[in-house]
Amino acid sequence: MRFDELDNRMRVYETAHDLCVLPNMFMVARIDGRGFTRLTKEVCQFEAPFDIRFRDMMAATTAHLMDCGFPVIYGYSQSDEISLLLHRDSEVFKRKLRKYDSILAGEASAKFSLLLGKIGAFDCRICQLPTPELVVDYFLWRQEDAHRNALNAHCYWSLRQSGTHARQAASQLSRLSVAEKHELLFSDFGKNFNDLPSWQKRGMGLYTEVYNKEGRNLKTGETTITERKRLKTDFELPLKEEYAMFIQNILIKHHADIVF
Repeated sequence: MRFDELDNRMRVYETAHDLCVLPNMFMVARIDGRGFTRLTKEVCQFEAPFDIRFRDMMAATTAHLMDCGFPVIYGYSQSDEISLLLHRDSEVFKRKLRKYDSILAGEASAKFSLLLGKIGAFDCRICQLPTPELVVDYFLWRQEDAHRNALNAHCYWSLRQSGTHARQAASQLSRLSVAEKHELLFSDFGKNFNDLPSWQKRGMGLYTEVYNKEGRNLKTGETTITERKRLKTDFELPLKEEYAMFIQNILIKHHADIVF
């Protein structure tokens, strides 16, 4: 059998079930670390509950994903997860889900492993959102998840570091309300949750910003100001309604037809 005939015959088994994202649907890629609890606490022994070294590796991995061939207009990271908002009109790989899932997971795993010096693997899924309002809700959801995770993590590790057994600490926290967890941190450990670094409670965002760069006209010697773009890592994201407006502005900036 000639190669062309064999190729056509076999290729269908690889592509017959290709799923593509419909036009005008927003895509948010959610990339999660695989087995990162063991990786960060046992293998690498990062500081608990948060370690700036790990934060910076996640920021660098997010930045890499925003510059590896996909039209990402906003990146968000908290804990061991990354969310990437792609331009609504992306036609990369003809919007094939298997391409987005496999390549983004592979790029994240490769970049993070190089930074860490050990193997760190990620998986990826694509959230398909039909309206800009749902895009805003998605990022509000992930930020709220970051807030809850941070509160639980600080409570849990405060208990553990005070000598409480892991199972006992988890059991104790499962019975507490949000207000009671705040009180536990403050009364028992002297920690005001509101005073903790914003990136721990809200996550971090990456997006393009415009800035002025000073230069010199080589012919006249005059000082010149030119506008340049750069990727900003924001460790002080706004909250709730302000964060919703922040995401809205990013959507409007990149999509001329969107109005809220």
